[in-house]
Amino acid sequence: MNAFKRIVAACTAVLLVSSCSILQNVMSNGNNSGASTGSAIAGLYQILKATGSIDLSDLTNLINIGKILTGANTLANATTSYVDDFASGLIKGSNNLVNSSNLAKVLTGLQNLSNIDTSALSTAASFAAKGSDPEISTSTKGVSDSMAAITSFLAGLE
Repeated sequence: MNAFKRIVAACTAVLLVSSCSILQNVMSNGNNSGASTGSAIAGLYQILKATGSIDLSDLTNLINIGKILTGANTLANATTSYVDDFASGLIKGSNNLVNSSNLAKVLTGLQNLSNIDTSALSTAASFAAKGSDPEISTSTKGVSDSMAAITSFLAGLE
């Protein structure tokens, strides 16, 4: 009977350690995704502030848009703990451009992107990340709505 208790205790310990590891990995993914998104938001915000618009022919802008769309997609069906970790990463990644006073607006803006057809922008961002020069404009289906949603929450950072 004593051996049985030790086996059960060992199995329980292994399960506990592995579940904590999985939880930590999920939390780390949320934080990393938030940080990448926050960095992209900060980059696009600086461009928007300096020029008044976001040039879709600039590969860096498209890559940043792709990072924002990727981050937004992770929020579509996220758990509360994931969103909390994402938010923490978002603040750090943006160097506090996203902060406690505008965080809710940014998260809502990101979540709203899931209701818009962002496929053309996602494809263009993928090409840009590979160093290709995708031809895309605001007249491409879904791009105008996507850009309006992105610039809306970027403008709210001021």
